[in-house]
Amino acid sequence: MLIQKTFHDVPSKLDPSGRPIRIFVISPNLPDYPHAKFPGVVCFSEIYQVTGPVERFAGQIASHGYVVACPSSFHEFEGPEAIPYDTEGTDRGNKYKIEKEVAAYDEDATLSVDLLTSLPNCTGRIAATGMCLGGHLAFRAAFDPRVLSAVCFFATDIHSASLGKGKHDDTLAKVQRGDLTGKGEVVMIFGKQDTHVPREGRDLIRKTLEDTNVTTTFLEVQAQHAFIRDESSKGRWDAALTRSLFTFMLEVFERTVGRDLGPRVGGSSKIEHVC
Repeated sequence: MLIQKTFHDVPSKLDPSGRPIRIFVISPNLPDYPHAKFPGVVCFSEIYQVTGPVERFAGQIASHGYVVACPSSFHEFEGPEAIPYDTEGTDRGNKYKIEKEVAAYDEDATLSVDLLTSLPNCTGRIAATGMCLGGHLAFRAAFDPRVLSAVCFFATDIHSASLGKGKHDDTLAKVQRGDLTGKGEVVMIFGKQDTHVPREGRDLIRKTLEDTNVTTTFLEVQAQHAFIRDESSKGRWDAALTRSLFTFMLEVFERTVGRDLGPRVGGSSKIEHVC
C-alpha cells in the first residue's frame, strides 16, 4: 500500500517556551478511496527523535493500513529535526531524556492520540509502539484507555524508574496500583543480551505485570539493544529477527485495533511467556 507523510504542529500546555510539538503523520495513500478509514498507531522514537530508521519503521506500519503518528519527543529543547547517531547526539538525547518532566512525556502521548482520533481517515482505534525510550513511552501510553494495545521494543528505564526530570518515574508504581489492569494488551520485547535492561530488570517488569493481571505477552529473544535499528546500530541490527517481530506486532495490532469487536466480555487476562 502506498503511503504519504505530513506533519502537524500541536500546541503544548506544559512547554514553558510555548513551542508546539511536531507530530509527523504517515498514512495510507488511496486517492481512489477518499473516505477510507484506518486504525491509528502512535510510534515513539528513541532519544534521537524521528530519525530515518524510525520513519522507515513507521512507514512500514502505515503501508499495512494504519495511520501512524510520530511525535518529536524533545520539542521543549530544540526543533523537530533528527538528532545524529553520534557521540554528541547520544549525549544530547540522554541529557534531554532526564531534563524533561514525566508529565510532559505523557502530554505528548495524549496529544498524539488526540490528533489521531481527530483525523478523518482514522477509525479512532489506537495502538502504540516504540523502541528504547520510545518503548517506555509506548508502555506509558497504554495507561490511556483509548490505547488498546502497546508493543514495546527494549523499553528502557522502566525497571529502574529513572525516566524524566529527577530520574524518578512512576511507571511500575502505576501498574502496581492497577492502572493497566483490565485495559489494553501489552507486549514487551527484550534482547537477552541487552545491557540497558539486565535480567533482573526484565524479571521485575514481568513479575509486576503478572502480579497485577495485565494482559501481557513477554518476549525475550537472542539479541542486543537496538536490534531493530537499520542504521548506526553498532553491529546490533538483526534484520531477520526484526522482520519476524514486526509480523508479530502486526498480528497484535490487527487483532486489537484492526477491527471493532465491541466490548470485551469477562475479566480474565491471558498471559503468555516466550523465552
